[in-house]
Amino acid sequence: MVVKLEKVVPFGRSLHEYMKMFDLTKSDLHKRILGVGDGPASFNAEATKIGINVTSVDPIYQLSSTEILKRFNEVLDNIIAQVKATPDDWTWSYHKSPEDLRRNRVQVINKFISDYEQGKQEGRYQIGELPRLNFKDKEYDLALCSHLLFLYSDHYDCNFHYDSIREMLRVSQEVRIFPLLTLMLQRSPYLERITQELRNLGYTVSIVRVGYELQKGGNEMLLIKS
Repeated sequence: MVVKLEKVVPFGRSLHEYMKMFDLTKSDLHKRILGVGDGPASFNAEATKIGINVTSVDPIYQLSSTEILKRFNEVLDNIIAQVKATPDDWTWSYHKSPEDLRRNRVQVINKFISDYEQGKQEGRYQIGELPRLNFKDKEYDLALCSHLLFLYSDHYDCNFHYDSIREMLRVSQEVRIFPLLTLMLQRSPYLERITQELRNLGYTVSIVRVGYELQKGGNEMLLIKS
């Protein structure tokens, strides 16, 4: 196992990482975007500054900025230490080293924290969690789920994954999920079954290679269209 986790870690990614992970095009950025399980990502903060319409939903938003930052700081050193202890499990192309990864995560959460209170007031950060979302049918054009579904296959069962994806498809025209590997660096055991069930329901489902990789072999996303 690469990283031992008791629960989902409050790490976030940047706008540039989202662009790479989800293969976002310029036309995608004109869509109504929902980030599911965004946590302390700076994606929303950075996107909002350049006029992109993003709403983020996560249960962690019930906490204050001080509490979120405290949780982040409690796990940061341990996670980076585990990464350093397993050098063969990581690809240092986007991030250049464990210390570079650490710097990135710190920069991301600082941008998030600086935007968090205003974003909550504006409704850009909303409390909620899968498999049920408090949004209207097709309220969004594109739903993105980063480092939650499939990654935490040991934490959440197949039914949770399936129900969560169906819920994202209810509120959005299109769903993209990254990565498809578990924490064990293996393709999620739920992926094939869920992919087939969605195709049986008439969805267009494809696995797309993307220009972002940190977990070795973790350079694919799931793309689902209504």
